[in-house]
Amino acid sequence: MISAGLLAAVAAVVGLFIGTVGVGGVLLIPFLVLLGGLGIHAAAATALFTFLFTGLLGSYLFQRRGSISWRLTLPVCAGAAVFGYVGSAAAARIEPHALTAVIAAIIIVAGVYIFLSPHAPGRALRDGHGAADLPLLLAVGAASGFGSGLSGAGGPLFSVPLMVILGFVPLAAVGASQVLQIVAALSGSAAGLQDGRIDFGIAAWVIGFELAGLVAGVRLAHALSANVLRRMAAALCVAVGTFMLVRAL
Repeated sequence: MISAGLLAAVAAVVGLFIGTVGVGGVLLIPFLVLLGGLGIHAAAATALFTFLFTGLLGSYLFQRRGSISWRLTLPVCAGAAVFGYVGSAAAARIEPHALTAVIAAIIIVAGVYIFLSPHAPGRALRDGHGAADLPLLLAVGAASGFGSGLSGAGGPLFSVPLMVILGFVPLAAVGASQVLQIVAALSGSAAGLQDGRIDFGIAAWVIGFELAGLVAGVRLAHALSANVLRRMAAALCVAVGTFMLVRAL
């Protein structure tokens, strides 16, 4: 009962982070192992399945507030859909600890870069209308899909810091990440269903608390300034990356 209560609290916090800065879903995986009694592969598959529902609700809530720019979102999702499979195939050929350490280092570097490199006041934020924006967004999607397939962590962990680094509007980056969750979850859950790695009982318990946290997170995201959102995303990237690196080593 205590483990179930702690897992519910963790799920709510994960939902809050997903709604606020897009990043945070990866935190659920180790707690499904520690508190849910799942193996690492089942934990990753179960967590990814739950992100289908946070993605659907998050996309609806952001779209209702007019905060999803489809000009940004569609290219990112297209790139992710293509390269998610490639990343999953590559992961099977890499030693797990080495793979985790590399991904963690990339996430930490991205977080530090975002935190130390504030947007220049005189430079306009990218909105998807620039000539170079489409190829950049496709590249973000490809990297996010590949990273998601490689790590099982979900595309937003990669797409949000990449989009912020490239100068896209932070709130739009978080909005795009909600839709990207759906693409990553559908792709990864198809394999999880085939292998029987998804624990639907634990998933059903977790999803409700994730969605409650998500609703609060979306409200918070729309109440904060772009600069605060950027710093929150940076801090969470550093925290998550450090956590992954410690576990890998």
